[in-house]
Amino acid sequence: MHTGPRERLLQLGEPRLSDSECLALILRTGTRELPVEQLATRLLQEFGGLESLAATPVRELATVPGIGPARAAALHAAFGLARRLSEHRFQPGRRICKAEDIARIVRDTTRGSGRETFFVILLDARHRVLGVRPISTGDLCGAPVHPREVFLPAIRESAASIVVAHNHPSGDATPSDSDHGVTERLRDVGVLVGIELLDHVVVGASSYYSFADRRASVIRSDRR
Repeated sequence: MHTGPRERLLQLGEPRLSDSECLALILRTGTRELPVEQLATRLLQEFGGLESLAATPVRELATVPGIGPARAAALHAAFGLARRLSEHRFQPGRRICKAEDIARIVRDTTRGSGRETFFVILLDARHRVLGVRPISTGDLCGAPVHPREVFLPAIRESAASIVVAHNHPSGDATPSDSDHGVTERLRDVGVLVGIELLDHVVVGASSYYSFADRRASVIRSDRR
């Protein structure tokens, strides 16, 4: 007997469902031509994956055969709730524990954008968020960053430390030579002004690179 996504979710939990099965639960019903799971699979194929689908305007989704205004609105609302949940993690007073938290909010904030955006996250002495500030927006290849623009809001708001992050529109999280250079400059300036740079997180489509994690890994290797 075929087990549908609703039954699989109840039995196994949401993490065991595929993207298409989760979409099928939101769509609820299919069309005369396609069962709901096949409709969800076709939707992902046509838009090139979940991230592209989430970045599609609701009016465009509504024009897709088999979707229409009601299903498009349901999809858009579901993606919106996911984005709000990620943003909630960066509300003032929330504690930043790992690079993955930063990568998730940057990815959700810049999803569908063809431009690189550089952010600074201001933290207090207990690594709680004081604020998140976009510093610059560039093009597909980069966003210009000057240490003055990064540390000015940190000084104004009496931040104890900062984390910086930016997206790579190409989807590849591998840091460029420029990323390495910016990290070193910001780290040096942080020492001078007394505001520590805790990490620089480069965010790709499905992965991220943490300079702090990489540095810790190198130190552990050197100690062996």
